[in-house]
Amino acid sequence: MINLPNTPTFSTKPFEIGLTSFVELSPDPRTGHKLSPAERTRNLLEEIVLADQVGLDVYGVGEHHRVEYVSSAPEVFLAAAAALTKNIRLTSAVTVLSSDDPVRVFQRFASLDLVSDGRAEIIAGRGSFIESFPLFGYDLHDYDTLFSEKLDLLLKLRDNEHVTWKGRHRASLDNLGVYPRPLQDKLPIWVGVGGTPESVVRAASRGLPMALAIIGGLPERFAPYADLYRQTAQDSGYDLASMALSINSHGFIADTRQQAIDESYPSVKLIMDKIGRERGWAPMQRAQYEAAATVRGANFVGNPDDIIEKILFQHSIFGHQRMMLQLSVGSIAHDKVMHAIELFGTKVAPVVRETIARQVAV
Repeated sequence: MINLPNTPTFSTKPFEIGLTSFVELSPDPRTGHKLSPAERTRNLLEEIVLADQVGLDVYGVGEHHRVEYVSSAPEVFLAAAAALTKNIRLTSAVTVLSSDDPVRVFQRFASLDLVSDGRAEIIAGRGSFIESFPLFGYDLHDYDTLFSEKLDLLLKLRDNEHVTWKGRHRASLDNLGVYPRPLQDKLPIWVGVGGTPESVVRAASRGLPMALAIIGGLPERFAPYADLYRQTAQDSGYDLASMALSINSHGFIADTRQQAIDESYPSVKLIMDKIGRERGWAPMQRAQYEAAATVRGANFVGNPDDIIEKILFQHSIFGHQRMMLQLSVGSIAHDKVMHAIELFGTKVAPVVRETIARQVAV
């Protein structure tokens, strides 16, 4: 184990541990077999049910409009999962708010909140891909202003039953009622951040919880974003006890570290190399992937003890309240994903929660 520095003060909220999925539909890199969308959907629901059964706190489904993923409408999958689960919170990860209508987003997630008996959340973001912009008729030149304006409208819809609003990118609202209202008094809305100071300030200045994606590089280099979030929130008059930070990363868990690397690397490489060709990245190398699986790397790949050590190490940097793990970047065999979920919920989560609770109590 490494020696951990003192955890920075953030808030005393109980630490939450969860999972995310883009509902991958890429072929198995070893066999070339590709699940049907219906099969992949059934697997997803089984994964969420198991996550609930082993005591994980939250499950998120991302929104994508690409052939590699099934999840263009996360709230539909989450609503199906709501009927099958009891305790786990259900969130998007993320909702691409820039290319959606905030009124419809609010209505869909308010409906999910009713179906789930108050377990719905939204993580609103600008998205890591751009396919939704031409698909829904938006101009990429408005990338930043679209998100900022629509986020403000979404917050106004959450806080008011009748809304009067005027903006550039949507028809005005004149004292119109928006229904249904969610079961929760205030539907939780997080802001997903990929690593720009402007996005951090946007979340903190509005008093919103922030989900910071760390999918590459040394975690320490993201510490300034947590500091900026904390300082901006204080400067904006918010009590840090009411704020929350989530770290969202890629990873995989198996009985041994070598198994985790061997079982996940081919699938991750397949997807990351495809995305890399689109963005001008060099192909992923095995040594690069293994380096990212070390305690100071970005990926949570290893056995349960490896994952515990890494979560606690990052908590010493960020003092965050939630950790979300995307278990499969590409398609990994369903039975192996289910085993990873079981390990995460039964071996990792209890130790992490107990350790962090002791640290916060000191």
